[in-house]
Parts: sequence; C-alpha cells; structure tokens
Amino acid sequence: MKSEPMESLLGKKTVDVLGTPLLLTTYAELAHDLLAEAATAPGPVAVDFMNTHVVTLRRHDRSFEALCRGFDINLPDGMPLIWVMNTKGAGLRDRVYGPAFTRDFLRNCPAGPTHYVLGGSPECGERFRSRMLSLNPSLRFVGCYHGDCSAGGILEHDDEVTAEILAKRPDFIWVGLGTPKQYAWIARIKPLLSHGVLLAIGFALDANAGTKPDAPDWMQRWGLTWLYRMACEPRRLLRRYLKWNTLFLMYLAKELLFGQTPSRASGAQKP
Repeated sequence: MKSEPMESLLGKKTVDVLGTPLLLTTYAELAHDLLAEAATAPGPVAVDFMNTHVVTLRRHDRSFEALCRGFDINLPDGMPLIWVMNTKGAGLRDRVYGPAFTRDFLRNCPAGPTHYVLGGSPECGERFRSRMLSLNPSLRFVGCYHGDCSAGGILEHDDEVTAEILAKRPDFIWVGLGTPKQYAWIARIKPLLSHGVLLAIGFALDANAGTKPDAPDWMQRWGLTWLYRMACEPRRLLRRYLKWNTLFLMYLAKELLFGQTPSRASGAQKP
C-alpha cells in the first residue's frame, strides 16, 4: 500500500515500513547532512542503519521499540527495505549500507571533527582505527572502548567511558555493540550529551576492521547479505535470520491485507 511520505529531522522525506520511518537519502547526501548536524545541531543526534531484522524487531517487541524512540534518523541498510519503500513511491536505487557508509564517510571526512569508537574486541578496534587512518591520515580519534557490554547497555567500565565521552565531546561516536546492546547504550547515553552524532553501526565495525567477512557485491545487490552472513556464522545467525525474515514477510502480508500497519500490542507481539 502507498503511504504519504513524512518529513525527517533533516527536512528530507521518510517512508514507513512496518511502523518505522526510513529516510530517503544517498551516501553523499547523508555524509553532508551529518557533518552539518555535528557542527550546528543544538543537541545530540542518533542515527540507525536498519536492516529487516531491526525493523521487524521494532515492530514485534514493545520494549525494543521503546529503545529506538530516541533515534532521530533511521536509514534503510538492507535491499529488501529499499524494495518495500519503492512500492510506496520512494524511487530509490540503492540502500545506505552501514559498512560502506562508515568506510566512505571516514575516508572523506575533513580534518576537524573528532571520533570515538565503541564496541568490538581490542583487536577489532585497533585494526578498524588503523585501516581508517590508512585511508585518511587526518582523522582524529579521541577515544575508544572495546570491552564487555551487558544486554541492558551497561559497559564493563561504564562510568569511566561516560566521563571520557562527556569530557572530550566527540563529534561522532561510532557504536558497534550489536543488537540490542547498542540501542540500550545509546538510549542511556544520549540524554547525557549536549553535542555529537551517535551512529549505531553494528557489523560495520568488524567488516571494516577485517575481523569478519562481508558479502560480495553481487549478493548485496540481490539482497542476500543476510544469507552470506548466516553461512559464515550459522550457529549464531541461523535462528535469528530464519525467525526475523519470516516475521518480516508475515507482517508485510498483514499490512497488505489490512491496508495499514497494524497497531502494536503491549509487550512482544505474536505473529
């Protein structure tokens, strides 16, 4: 069903997919807009790169949806989301894929903004920063954290990390803690900040560090990134993708039958 586009924080149009407003943008437009937000926004801005798993989880689980309410910009990270958006008049040719955006943004980032990296193992963090600096030696990394994080978004050294971020006021905080941890952490930290762009990048940290492989281009174009990742990590991802991809299709079918996105019930919904 066609839905009327809405306007986002950036003054650009969004299209609803299962109750989530997804931004109509490109890699270049988003990079320009986020640099402007980091320089001029009166408060922190939270950005999410959403795949079908996250969109469906947000539709399915009230508690997770609550964690996402503080996000200002939701981006279509997966090609299946682009296909659904295009049925509603989006006219997009490509997604904004988190690993690709992270790499391209940091490669072309001017020398002024500062960056903080959160998530992954110490090896992953070191390799990520090293690779990004090899692409752009003028990058200014002012801090990092690569320890444990609870499901509730509490870091192993939470007070120290929070104090460091508040003191250094980084312009961009790259958060690769995974789902749902990075959402819980951002929901906790954002109200404490007066400045900066928080980006929930998840797998992008490992992909750009080279600690986990990314899907080949042809699979990405055909919307099969999930299949490649599932084949690489079947024990961790098989159940997740089978469950959430199935629910995604079921909720889309319900939306088509009802002519609108069904309202959420309290608590987790059953398909």
